[in-house]
Amino acid sequence: MSFDPVYDLIPGDQPLLISIPHGGTRIPDALRPKLAPLAQALPDTDHHVPRLYAFAPELGIGVLAARWSRYAVDLNRPADDAPLYESNTTTTGLFTDECFDGSPLLLPGERPDPWLRADILDGIWRPYHACLAHELARLKDRFGYALLWDAHSVRSVLPRLFEGRLPDLCLGTNDGQSCDPDLTARLVGICAAAHRYTQVLDGRFKGGWITRHYGQPHAHVHAVQMELSQATYMDEDAPWAFREDLAADLVPVLRTLLETMLVWGRERYGASS
Repeated sequence: MSFDPVYDLIPGDQPLLISIPHGGTRIPDALRPKLAPLAQALPDTDHHVPRLYAFAPELGIGVLAARWSRYAVDLNRPADDAPLYESNTTTTGLFTDECFDGSPLLLPGERPDPWLRADILDGIWRPYHACLAHELARLKDRFGYALLWDAHSVRSVLPRLFEGRLPDLCLGTNDGQSCDPDLTARLVGICAAAHRYTQVLDGRFKGGWITRHYGQPHAHVHAVQMELSQATYMDEDAPWAFREDLAADLVPVLRTLLETMLVWGRERYGASS
């Protein structure tokens, strides 16, 4: 089974890559008829995230964006589906069987097809990560280091996943293991200065497998996850409309965060071409 195209890639000429693993909406033909009515609408998509970062190529920043839905496969989970969080933390796996609110992904009586999951792993998950690894290696080979920004969003209120209301800007560095502490401090400072928004570092979202796997500061690859509250830029009810009025305030903050990463890299490693 062919899943091409798996992703959209805009290569950059700066040492920073944005990964957007959960913005895709494609569903395999063999899976879509089995989805429950709620799941058919793909409510757990990171809606409009590629649009938020549309400015990145102007800065020379590369963007890798998945085309396939996380309901087909979660690109932010390891291929062996090993748990990322403590056993008492509610989360979804490589191949989820439920939506974020706990409702079933599939219609009653339907079961996932093992052969389809194997094909999806080989046809979607592995190509996405091969591209991600290749781009980071290309940047590191050229500049001597690489920076990774893993871009996400989620509904601001999801009682099954977290208590209360999610902070607006959620930075994740796997408790400081995926990113140099000085870079982290600069990013936290930018978020704190954006007084319109609440912010947290390594809260409920510490970074998924992408941040944890690729973020290797000792090897000069620094990775950060940004989990945005969707209330900062869109309507949180279907049809999940993009809000230009809200995004107009948010996008400059995102731009400043990415520009800060680039400045930090030049200061830390020196200019290189």
